Amino acid sequence: MKAVILAGGQGLRMRPYTSILPKPLLPIGDLPIIEIILRRLEKAGVTDVVIAIGYLGNLIQTYLSQNSISERMSITYHLEEEPLGTAGAIGTIAGLDEPFFVMNGDLLSDIDFNAMMQHHLNTGADLTVGVVTTEVQIQLGVLSLGDEDTVIGYDEKPKMSYAASMGIYVYSPHVKSLIHPNAYLDAPSLVLRLIENAHKVSGFTQPCRWIDIGNPGEYERAQQEFAENPEAFLS
Repeated sequence: MKAVILAGGQGLRMRPYTSILPKPLLPIGDLPIIEIILRRLEKAGVTDVVIAIGYLGNLIQTYLSQNSISERMSITYHLEEEPLGTAGAIGTIAGLDEPFFVMNGDLLSDIDFNAMMQHHLNTGADLTVGVVTTEVQIQLGVLSLGDEDTVIGYDEKPKMSYAASMGIYVYSPHVKSLIHPNAYLDAPSLVLRLIENAHKVSGFTQPCRWIDIGNPGEYERAQQEFAENPEAFLS
């Protein structure tokens, strides 16, 4: 199996940490995030990985070149001269000739990659999106309005539940034909483009642990969860 890891962003919300390190090299426990991701992909049977790099990408290359995982997996690099978005880079990567994973390089998760790939194949989807159910606390009183703006309900600071993208995908190879090389395209726009063109987009909803390390608070939560049970994220 093959995978693409998106590791080219500047990680602005994680400054000052990312002033000197690309976000995929930030440590969780005693391992960089990207090594944890690679170990999980390796356990799932992924043998070929392309890492899309940009900001401070040479540091990622240097670290992995000195790591034994580079001897067990085929790891190549795709340099983005300018940011192409979370889907745009896929259009310029060669060799993606079978269903393949795409994921952000700043995620901590114990997702079952094999189950996700099997779901993709079983459903015949063009694109499968990893789905996490998340609750958002609304900090306002939410009103329900009826005819003539009559207030018919009042819910003080409710919790709303949403199905959210995990930033983990399985692509069928032909999806690349809808991605214009060297043109910016983010994942939400690609999903909408597929839907508009009557392609099948499936959600993989198997429960799992998932943390998007996008800000210092989530980074601290990732540290805590990993410390409590590191094998859950490595096995």
